[in-house]
Amino acid sequence: MRRVIGLLTLFLLLLSCQQKENKEAEQPKSLIPQKEYAVLVVESKGCIYCAQLKKDIKTDPKLKEALKDFDVYTLLYESYEPVETNIGGERRRLPEKELAVELEATSFPYVVFYDRSGNVIVKIPGYMPPDKLACVARYVKSGSYRTTTLQDYLKQCT
Repeated sequence: MRRVIGLLTLFLLLLSCQQKENKEAEQPKSLIPQKEYAVLVVESKGCIYCAQLKKDIKTDPKLKEALKDFDVYTLLYESYEPVETNIGGERRRLPEKELAVELEATSFPYVVFYDRSGNVIVKIPGYMPPDKLACVARYVKSGSYRTTTLQDYLKQCT
């Protein structure tokens, strides 16, 4: 009986080591844009506004159209899963939570628009209705952020 227990213990130990190696070999989720611009939505568990924004992105025609030329990523504030990012201009790997803290995500959803080089263009703290978020996307995509403030651009948006 001791031999069976010993073999079972050894088997479980080897199995857990193999699972750990497989997990370490997994590639982190990439947040590095392939398109000219990207949108990162930082979400929190149980956030009803995060769920609403996720629904808006999938179903609202104006928002879908505005975001079609963007890479859209999500990040879970409470997660420690690794991500690969270039936000801030340097390619690096870090936990989701750490990146969210660096981005100063204090309200949810927290939406960050950035370019292919990792330069942050706009941060939107909290939920924004789909028509206004579509306007922000157009502000970024058109390059208006280089010459106009977001507040002024939003006043002109219909």
